[in-house]
Amino acid sequence: MPSTTAITVSQLSRLIGLPGAPAIIDVRVDDDYNADPRLLPTSCRRDFKTVPAWAADFAGSRVAVVCQKGQKLSQGVAAWLRHEGIAAESLEGGFEAWREAKGLLVRTDKMPPRDDKGRTVWVTRARPKVDRIACPWLIRRFIDPGAVFLFVEAAEVAAAADRFQAVPFDIDDVFWSHRGERCTFDTMIEEFGLESEPLDRLAMIVRAADTASLDLAPQAAGFLAASLGLSRMFRDDLEQLQAGMLLYDAFFRWCRDATEETHNWPSAGKPA
Repeated sequence: MPSTTAITVSQLSRLIGLPGAPAIIDVRVDDDYNADPRLLPTSCRRDFKTVPAWAADFAGSRVAVVCQKGQKLSQGVAAWLRHEGIAAESLEGGFEAWREAKGLLVRTDKMPPRDDKGRTVWVTRARPKVDRIACPWLIRRFIDPGAVFLFVEAAEVAAAADRFQAVPFDIDDVFWSHRGERCTFDTMIEEFGLESEPLDRLAMIVRAADTASLDLAPQAAGFLAASLGLSRMFRDDLEQLQAGMLLYDAFFRWCRDATEETHNWPSAGKPA
């Protein structure tokens, strides 16, 4: 009989990248983590021994707990979180089962440092259109759900990055930027090790829209039109980002699940 306190690899993989995905807590011991220092998407590392001290950080969240094999550490931490009233499950089979199933794993060697509240902080040019919405979407859905994004005048990005210990992106002469014909979204997918069929398909659409190469993907023209429309609907860049998250969520689900589906007006006697 399936456990009622565990989530399977296939169940969790269907939630990754979606707005309702659970918070993922990695409680592997240091030796196991150092042997493979990658993380499930959006994971945060926590010490299982101090769970009473940090459990309240996840109040109101749905949580999936990951240890090396899905045994005592993750099950014990999940049980403690449930004691605190938090909806928590352990990942069945743990990190090893996820890796064996070829689930997405985030490279951590390029992960920016976090602030004193555990968040990554990023800065870019104001008035985003495509790439500067795409990158925050990717970060919040696959890297750091609590990431902070600062939008400033182009001439002030470098100084703001220095003063606020933020990571500059999508601007000339920084690491997280365009490379040849590929845009910053491509760079982040590559550097974080997130290559997958759905994200690669989305990256093609983003690249086509961002670089005015609309012939690369038939969806690019509509995607660009929606992006430009959003940029004119919102004066506040953070409000635009919030609205744009839904656009990218929808396109990601299409890239993942709906590329073969068509829609036609039903003829008489036939269902839609």
